[in-house]
Amino acid sequence: MLLKYGEALKYQREINGLSQNALAKATGLNQQMISWWEAEKGAPSIDVCVRLANFYGITLDELVGRDKK
Repeated sequence: MLLKYGEALKYQREINGLSQNALAKATGLNQQMISWWEAEKGAPSIDVCVRLANFYGITLDELVGRDKK
């Protein structure tokens, strides 16, 4: 199943037990931007995606909900 990127970002945050505010503090990202991305009102840059994937210890594919075929 392929998740929408906003759902996938929220899923990763939630399975790591983080609120948007806690994620913002831990990564130095803006909480309002995290909310924006999760609502799919905009997409994070590739640099931000790499930063989040590294933070969670996962691949970019996993971060955005892309299944391996």
